[in-house]
Amino acid sequence: MTWLSPERLWLLAAVAALAVAYVIAQRRRSRYAVRFTNLKLLDRVAPKRPGWRRHVPAGLFLAMLGLLVVGFARPQAEVQVPRERATVLVAVDVSRSMLADDVAPDRLTAAKDAARQFVAELPEQFNVGLVGFAGSASVLVPPTTDRSTVNAGVDRLAEGASGPAGTAIGDAIATCLDAIRTLDARAGEDVPPARVVVLSDGANTAGRNPDEAARLATELGVPVDSISFGTAAGTIEGGQAVPVDGQTLQAVAETTGGNYFEAGSADELRAAYADIGSSVGYQTEVEDVSARFIGIGLVLAVLAALASLFWFARLP
Repeated sequence: MTWLSPERLWLLAAVAALAVAYVIAQRRRSRYAVRFTNLKLLDRVAPKRPGWRRHVPAGLFLAMLGLLVVGFARPQAEVQVPRERATVLVAVDVSRSMLADDVAPDRLTAAKDAARQFVAELPEQFNVGLVGFAGSASVLVPPTTDRSTVNAGVDRLAEGASGPAGTAIGDAIATCLDAIRTLDARAGEDVPPARVVVLSDGANTAGRNPDEAARLATELGVPVDSISFGTAAGTIEGGQAVPVDGQTLQAVAETTGGNYFEAGSADELRAAYADIGSSVGYQTEVEDVSARFIGIGLVLAVLAALASLFWFARLP
């Protein structure tokens, strides 16, 4: 936390001095009370009740003064705020290897469940689009803030839903970039702050070279986060081995400045998405937070007044 007027914090010394003065006054009051031998008079001068309650208003008042001084010094803090027009494209591999059951119930079903959770936890104002890819890639849901539309698109993800057999990672990235550049009328010349998240279990076997797509993403300033999903023991119907291969995905992430994750279970996949979601689409801004301290201080002032009124008021 930083301060626009740090010199005003010296006023806290005055608050501390008031606290010390209060403690001294209470001790003197106790010493004065023991001089009396008349018990009835002593009970009036130094009553044992309400005990600790008599210090509550003073404590609240001093805390209020401290908070008001802090607010007066104009504190500032860094906060993360969603970027205007922030856009996230999620690309999910729907090739035949995604039917491997090394991740229960199978890779594709687990990927769909994690994608829904990822989308649900993004800020409502984010645009989210969905791309499915196998031997080619297609936009299933153009970027939108309508989460129900995105979830419906996730439900439609199925093996063979995007072209012939294969794994076209380069096409998937390029398709996501095209969707970003056509987000609105400004996007062609003013690319919105965006991120691409690609999930696959294998290397590129079809379509565009992923290196070319990664270079285009870098030129546009769009990081590509990639998730390699599955294990080395994956097999599909007929016993065909489909071990996970994340080399292509890792290279793409490194080229574009994104993050690369390896997930061998549904829990690891959700954790990867959570890491991505914590940083995507935000920018750090310095914000004046003095109102927070002043507001809490005013609340304490009201509480101090109420405590005095209800505990110590003398009614006629």
